[in-house]
Amino acid sequence: MNDTPGSAGLHGPSCPSFPAATPLTCTVPKEFVHRAAVAEVLLTGWRRVDATHFTVTAQWPRLHGFYSAVQGRHDPLLTAETIRQAGALLSHAEFGVPLGHQFLMRDLSFTVDPRHLAVTGVPADLELDIRCSDIRRRGSELASMRYEAVLHRDGQIVATGGASFACASPAVYRRVRGERAGVKSSAHRPPMGPPVPPPDVGRAAASDVVLSPTDDAHAWRLRTDTTHPVLFDHPVDHIPGMLLIEAARQAALVTLGSGDHVLTSFTSSFDLFAELDLPCRVEAGILPEDFAGLSSVLVTGRQGDAQVFSCVVNAPRDQGLPG
Repeated sequence: MNDTPGSAGLHGPSCPSFPAATPLTCTVPKEFVHRAAVAEVLLTGWRRVDATHFTVTAQWPRLHGFYSAVQGRHDPLLTAETIRQAGALLSHAEFGVPLGHQFLMRDLSFTVDPRHLAVTGVPADLELDIRCSDIRRRGSELASMRYEAVLHRDGQIVATGGASFACASPAVYRRVRGERAGVKSSAHRPPMGPPVPPPDVGRAAASDVVLSPTDDAHAWRLRTDTTHPVLFDHPVDHIPGMLLIEAARQAALVTLGSGDHVLTSFTSSFDLFAELDLPCRVEAGILPEDFAGLSSVLVTGRQGDAQVFSCVVNAPRDQGLPG
């Protein structure tokens, strides 16, 4: 196991030393959460409770360059990115996964409580209670894991969620990916089509729109702007999962007919690598009502004849949410 110390007050290597009684906050090392930009690191520390139970701390900014507020509330997709980062952090810092190994996300789901998402006069400090299960090893190395998270803010549960992933060494990853391994974001890719109108998908800037219209009102072509500073924080050889979740969000908003809708839960599954050099068709449709008070939208992404991801997005039919 990696002997990196874990504590709720973890400081990054650039933080100065102060007496123990002085509470200080730094982000965790960006390498542990697979980000190139320190500004995109949401986690601030972690503490081991036992071998499969951990506490992780995080902070959401009042204003994020991409995950912007929705009706005065923090963007629900900050929850997805926080959960994603927590899994990567614990894998490296507590389960000993070497830096440079690849993480293959299988699924990621979350539900938020809009009552506790309000943007206030200070950043939102969060505490995540994380429990790991289905831990599988290949020899001494972590091969795959599932984890569930409960996110607390000011003593209230703001969100719940979970994810599962597999880990691959560089050699295994090269075998899995074949000739596509290491072909980074700058490689040949289909030209981007024009964006749908930004307000239709809750966006102010066309550069943040990830859908391009087609002749079918219920289908779009995915726009993969590999220069996007958040969705492509660093070069990769496939379409990132967070871009696919963003596509699901935008498709759901168009389907529901309002870019201002507050979306409260996402259940995502990643079936295959979404390739940068192939067009990806995103389709959406409203599901029959099976939960009181919720509208559900099924979003799928296809490349050729293969489904690469799916996501069920839920939104309260009554959008008159309490503040």
